[in-house]
Amino acid sequence: MTGDGGKGRWLVTGAAGMLGQEVLAELQRHGIETAGLSRAELDITDPAAVRSAVEGAAIVVNCAGWTDVDGAETAEEAAAAVNGTGVRILAAACAATGARLLQISTDYVLPGDASEPYAEDAATGPVNAYGRSKLIGERAVAELLPQDGYVVRTAWLYGEHGPNFVATMLKLAAQRDTLDVVDDQQGQPTWSVALARQLVELGHAALDGRAPAGVYHATAGGATTWFGLAREVYRLCGLDPERIRPTTSESFVRPAVRPAFSVLAHDHWAQVGLAPMSDWREQLADALATPGFTALARTARDRRVR
Repeated sequence: MTGDGGKGRWLVTGAAGMLGQEVLAELQRHGIETAGLSRAELDITDPAAVRSAVEGAAIVVNCAGWTDVDGAETAEEAAAAVNGTGVRILAAACAATGARLLQISTDYVLPGDASEPYAEDAATGPVNAYGRSKLIGERAVAELLPQDGYVVRTAWLYGEHGPNFVATMLKLAAQRDTLDVVDDQQGQPTWSVALARQLVELGHAALDGRAPAGVYHATAGGATTWFGLAREVYRLCGLDPERIRPTTSESFVRPAVRPAFSVLAHDHWAQVGLAPMSDWREQLADALATPGFTALARTARDRRVR
């Protein structure tokens, strides 16, 4: 690959995941010197392996992590080993080499009981094990990389390269006449491609010295519920939105409690001279035009007609 103006190599961990693949693709589109390591290629809880991988990198985008929210309830120690200890190991390696770190975090570090969008400096208070494990990682970055650590919180992520709510809705559309979807949790559906672009922009600003270290909220603009998202998916794909029916969280009890309110504010982007991410509806329309989602929608429509 071509270089990036002497700013140095980017390292993407968790490069085989939904977000990791999109970050790699975005960096490649920009011709940036990049190394991508999957979970199989780099265990971020292995200090020696992490030190070796980080050596020579100017910036690390950590897309690796324990993502099984419900599974963390019965395996909190294992989740914390990856989302907490692993992040601390990465942060220590970055501190030793002078690399900057972009750590992907989550709205789940917040209590979810607000009525207005959470500011980047809002008090944390996770309501489940997954959120607690991610908060350990956030604190490690703040402690070890006060000048070079960037915590990027996202939420309700979907994309072509992994299991997610949007894909699930389209698959179920081919199997069921109606679907009951939760209408009492609010959030910001965020497309993995849009997030990847925002991360690369933030990385450039960090390397240029334009972005102060700290917490950034990288979610789509606006807000909706899972019910609202499902209906919009159906509408955009030419399916009848009335097939989606509202229900409550009590009807879908999960091992991990979900925050009722996951809407995040985006004020810190102004400090970097960057616009926050676009509205969730705009992102969704762009995402549904990509080949993977187009194929799922076609299958749903075809089976419906039969």
